[in-house]
Amino acid sequence: MVNTGLLSGSKSVKITFQLPYFTHWGQSLLVCGSVSVLGSWNVKKGVLLTPIHQGAELIWSGSITVPKGFQCQYQYYVVDDNRNVLRSEMGKRRELALPEGIQSGQEIEFRDLWQTGSDGIPFRSAFRDVIFRQSWDPSKEAAAIEANNSKFELEAESIVILFRINCPSIEKDTSICVIGSHEKLGKWKPENGLKLRYCGKSMWQAECLMKRSDFPIRYRYCKYGGAGNVSIENGLNREVSISSSRSEAKYICLSDSMMRETPWRGAGVAIPMFSVRSECDLGVGEFLDLKLLVDWAVASGFHLVQLLPINDTSVHRMWWDSYPYSSLSVFALHPLYLRVQALSKNIPKEIKEEIEKAKQQLDLKDVDYEATMAAKLSIAKKIFDLEKDVILNSSSFKEFFAENEGWLKPYAAFCFLRDFFETSDRTQWGCFAHYSEDKLEKLVSKESLHYEIICFQYYIQYHLHLQLSEAAEYARKRRVVLKGDLPIGVDRNSVDTWVYPNLFRMNTSTGAPPDYFDKNGQNWGFPTYNWEEMSKDNYGWWRARLTQMAKYFTAYRIDHILGFFRIWELPDHAATGLVGKFRPSIPLSQEELEREGIWDFNRLSRPYIRQGLLQQKFGAAWAFVATTFLNEYEKNCYEFKEDCNTEKKVVSKLKSCAESSLLLESEDKLRRTLFDLLQNIVLIQDPEDPRKFYPRFNLEDTSSFKDLDDKSKNVLKRLYYDYYFHRQENLWRENALKTLPVLLNSSDMLACGEDLGLIPSCVHPVMQELGLVGLRIQRMPNEPGLEFGIPSQYSYMTVCAPSCHDCSTLRAWWEEDEDRRLRYFKNVVESDELPPDRCTPEVAHFVIRQHVEAPSMLAIFPLQDLLALKEEYTTRPATEETINDPTNPKHYWRYRVHATLESLNKDTELKTIIKDLVRWGGRSFPPDETEVSSSSASGSNSDKERLASAMEKISLPSK
Repeated sequence: MVNTGLLSGSKSVKITFQLPYFTHWGQSLLVCGSVSVLGSWNVKKGVLLTPIHQGAELIWSGSITVPKGFQCQYQYYVVDDNRNVLRSEMGKRRELALPEGIQSGQEIEFRDLWQTGSDGIPFRSAFRDVIFRQSWDPSKEAAAIEANNSKFELEAESIVILFRINCPSIEKDTSICVIGSHEKLGKWKPENGLKLRYCGKSMWQAECLMKRSDFPIRYRYCKYGGAGNVSIENGLNREVSISSSRSEAKYICLSDSMMRETPWRGAGVAIPMFSVRSECDLGVGEFLDLKLLVDWAVASGFHLVQLLPINDTSVHRMWWDSYPYSSLSVFALHPLYLRVQALSKNIPKEIKEEIEKAKQQLDLKDVDYEATMAAKLSIAKKIFDLEKDVILNSSSFKEFFAENEGWLKPYAAFCFLRDFFETSDRTQWGCFAHYSEDKLEKLVSKESLHYEIICFQYYIQYHLHLQLSEAAEYARKRRVVLKGDLPIGVDRNSVDTWVYPNLFRMNTSTGAPPDYFDKNGQNWGFPTYNWEEMSKDNYGWWRARLTQMAKYFTAYRIDHILGFFRIWELPDHAATGLVGKFRPSIPLSQEELEREGIWDFNRLSRPYIRQGLLQQKFGAAWAFVATTFLNEYEKNCYEFKEDCNTEKKVVSKLKSCAESSLLLESEDKLRRTLFDLLQNIVLIQDPEDPRKFYPRFNLEDTSSFKDLDDKSKNVLKRLYYDYYFHRQENLWRENALKTLPVLLNSSDMLACGEDLGLIPSCVHPVMQELGLVGLRIQRMPNEPGLEFGIPSQYSYMTVCAPSCHDCSTLRAWWEEDEDRRLRYFKNVVESDELPPDRCTPEVAHFVIRQHVEAPSMLAIFPLQDLLALKEEYTTRPATEETINDPTNPKHYWRYRVHATLESLNKDTELKTIIKDLVRWGGRSFPPDETEVSSSSASGSNSDKERLASAMEKISLPSK
């Protein structure tokens, strides 16, 4: 909070706001705040600022007169001529307070800088509470410095400057000074500079009395250590000047934003929770295993551990639930990750023996989802029966319940109904199909016969909370960021769609258009969001999700961030992801198409099926297909029968035909070909407005398009590219700026966006404006014309990685395509020699080194790619290490690391290889109390010799 307590007086004071900002034509700057004189947060009533050119800068300023004791919050906005907001500052609202005693008529000038999203990143919990976590209190020195800054006696020509700077990262026994051209600023000598005092929240400030004749004053901030260590901020000198053409302020408050230092860069490891293996687990990674993973991360030089979603997905009560992005509840944690041994300190001998037997039976190569869930819930129920009264009546449980009952009670009731009716499809639940508070209270009533079943769900969630909280706090203490994952969707049959059906478009499905992952697009099956309804309470459901997530994580990945700009929406009868449309989007109107000479909408929006096409696709079987699935409505022209005119109906009819042994060829092949016929359209008609149309993705690939005349083809191609790449940009930008800031302001977590796929041009500017960290995968470059990304050219606001859970690992990718391997070796490694056909440790070392040396804020590596650095971990077939196959909607997510965390923690050689890479890349790493010796910051000699030898083996160029 700005405190201007050095001035003394009585009634009122003039406040001038000043901000340098370059606007476009028709734009203005405005300040709006929490008090009526600043509009009471109504931008239409805020104070418009006036622009003045000062040298190369455009300075906006405006003044208000306020009474004694004035205080407020305020922010700056870019507005159009009608005061519509075009852009607003990011970060927390500015705070201003005037103390008593300011002289009437005096002016205080606040010289601010525009706050961007990236300005606030060092104050996110990942940095504030973890990476820059301080074991000392810099405020202890503040009292001593405060004593040196007594009140000034202001004369007519005097001006007090308040220097203010943010510096979230500072070592013990180090202070912040301002040095400059004036003798009071030490004449550029740090030992004589003006020492700033710590004011809390990473803010440092000090006052200095100057005369008007002293201006302009050039200055910089620096860190000054007790041993004489000095670190002066980067960039050009700062300057403060005054204008002689106007009445001068007696006080100038400089809000200089961040101290300009070399940007922090770190590294991390990514692994799904279920993939972790330890000596204590029961067939799957468990929350308490994170403590061992954190130990390994610290010893390997990593500041971050990234997980996939960990919410309950138990929709079907079978292995389909292994898909971690299909949440049963966005609040409940997954019982799969419970450590049953930690449920009680008094587990009977027979239960301990059962646990040990289950451990041996479930110690498999991959996760057996169903057997593991069954074993854990069975054991947990037995322990619950023994101690339920003690736990449920404990103060700790009562506190947990009171804080979480808003989602916990509906979750427990849903689980009971799912098990009672043996389905999560609530349409089968009779009177409970539609949620209400009255029905909920009856379901969770203490008087109900099934109350113990409800309490068991409470009990499981309580212990999951305790175990994850313990692991999260351990990570924070060891300076390791725990990064979670925010799925873009929820399961159609989930607690959230049951309780809040109005927030979802239940007659639609979410997916992604064709991209790197799947040329036919993806259909995830989630209902799309009703953003209009969500906005009515300022996206309360999203805010609650982020608040809950922040209890455990200090960073998170926004899954498919493109969905907050626009989502690929499919009808609920679609089985694939190809024939969809973006929502929101500006469609092609019937009037627009008619003006362009397009009028045969029936021909363009219905599957285009001609006899010649049937003969081409089905050969001799075409007559059977036509008879079984189609009607001939004109000579040689066909349409699908009513019972198979959607993809899901085709699947159902094929299944019945297969059961009756009527199919002449494989069901899978026939299904794919029938889908091709259904998708052979050029325009998609809006089901809610028949006069609106959307171009089918890749419409030029269809025979329907190819059979059109040239004029129609040219018109439709032009409209296609306009729809997908031009007309939507402003709409999508505005949509993202409505929703994403709410997410970002809901918690202090560091937000990273998964921005892979078909990227609209508005995405990266918006992410940059909001301070969202993007994702770069080398094999999926954003730049057109590149086959492989260039890590050395990545921007700072990115996470870089050689692979991710949605694609093959580094080893599998290297080994699956010989021609691509040759191109990579020639273009990236810059070698004309034949590359090894296996991803040897030397190849892995080269690829990982590229990424640790990249400018990206974070380099995060899948654990499988890190294990490729050592030969002994590459005995397992590379294809078995892949976590997900995006082309298979029923993929079994079951990969487990073949090495235990205990063994990895004992592998000093692997940890040294990784940590030397992190050091060599100039990245920060957390302090390791267990480390006996360390290499120099540039890498040890042995590391250099080993790396040089490795490079020679495969002709990799050393840097």
